[in-house]
Amino acid sequence: MTQTQYVPSGSEVVQSLPWKWNVQGRIFIIGGLGFMFDAWDVSLNGILIPLLSEEWNLEPGQAAWIGTANLLGMALGAFVWATIADRIGRKAAFSATIAVFAGFTIAGVFATDIVVFALLRFMAGFGLGGAIPVDYALVGEFTPRKHRGRVLTAMDAWWPVGAALAGFVSAWFVTMWADWRPPLLAMVLPAILLIFVRLWIPESPMFLIRTNQHEKARQVIDGLVKATGTTPVQYRLDTMQDVPKMSAGAVFEQLRGVWKFSWRTTLAVWLLFLTVMFVYYVSLQWLPTFLMDAGFAQTQAFLTTGGMAAIGLVGALVATFLVEKTGRKPLLAVSAVVGSILLVLVAAFLHVPAAVLPLVLIYGLIIQVAIPVMYAYASEVYPTSLRSSGFGWASAVSRISAGIGPLLFVTHLIPTFGLTGAFTFAAATVVVAVIAMFLLAPETTGKDLQDV
Repeated sequence: MTQTQYVPSGSEVVQSLPWKWNVQGRIFIIGGLGFMFDAWDVSLNGILIPLLSEEWNLEPGQAAWIGTANLLGMALGAFVWATIADRIGRKAAFSATIAVFAGFTIAGVFATDIVVFALLRFMAGFGLGGAIPVDYALVGEFTPRKHRGRVLTAMDAWWPVGAALAGFVSAWFVTMWADWRPPLLAMVLPAILLIFVRLWIPESPMFLIRTNQHEKARQVIDGLVKATGTTPVQYRLDTMQDVPKMSAGAVFEQLRGVWKFSWRTTLAVWLLFLTVMFVYYVSLQWLPTFLMDAGFAQTQAFLTTGGMAAIGLVGALVATFLVEKTGRKPLLAVSAVVGSILLVLVAAFLHVPAAVLPLVLIYGLIIQVAIPVMYAYASEVYPTSLRSSGFGWASAVSRISAGIGPLLFVTHLIPTFGLTGAFTFAAATVVVAVIAMFLLAPETTGKDLQDV
């Protein structure tokens, strides 16, 4: 009897290719730049809060809307653009997010009051909010299976680069001009440049297969095989049934699909994004203010926060090294809990200058082990048809938490529990989310994306 020879699928061919810096690496770099600008924009809120508070005489509750409006815009943008990416393509959605972000960022420079400024920051956030879920879906779908954990984790190394640039560049601008507008305007030029760089990336072959665009999918796959120097093999492109189209109700169709796929996994992922990012964004947006309230000079506070972000690059590299060795869940659990506890210590020793910098730097390193692993994990637990949306909705949850959380933190938790008690409460929520992850969600280390 003749045994039928197995013919791999197109997605299996893409995920079995060797890693080449001039092929998949180029996509990693361009996608990473988009992530870097996201970090820069979010970190800039921490710079703008004290500067605008002084210029416009804002109360803490008013000033909190600088970050809250921006992050709520990102929350809306995360699931809207992620749905668009799952319906019309990763590449088109990403380009549009950057264009919207750049336009409203420029407009924010001309704002003269907190209401207009918050509205423009909301719209800029709406544009940028789709960058991360679309980025991770796109990069993950081009990355070979055996490298995917490290590559997706390494994506987060771009975050501390952007966050550190926000702190260091803003400190320099404030020293030179004592004005909040140059720090805001400075981040627009590289974001505009990214639109042109984006032209170098092809559409995801897995998306093309999922939407039955077989001719385009073969062009991309054959191009990848040739560019990586791999021997061509015969492969199949399966015809998918019920290909979803873009419609007014697409966002909610994708949301239903995410929960229908696995409510257990989705609940666990949402809890992780809700709690871990709440803790991180409170530190990112309000640490400069907490430091200045404790007696630190303005420039020193900005540089300390910039240092926290910069050392996060080391954390992301540590995560990249460990993620395939330890598995996603154990590494995420340990780093998220330890990072949250470190913030409690920062608050407790805030008036001991010699202790503050080491604690802040260690926190910056540890939390940037947790976040890249969490992002990599969330981008792996959903199938191709829901990958961008699954990540996008989780990202939206984190943005809502990051937008409303700091507002509640400074207006309710700190007055009720004090700064140390407020951070203790936040750390406890992270512990709950980690327990839920172990009880409800699967491990994804080493699995093919189509197997999940």
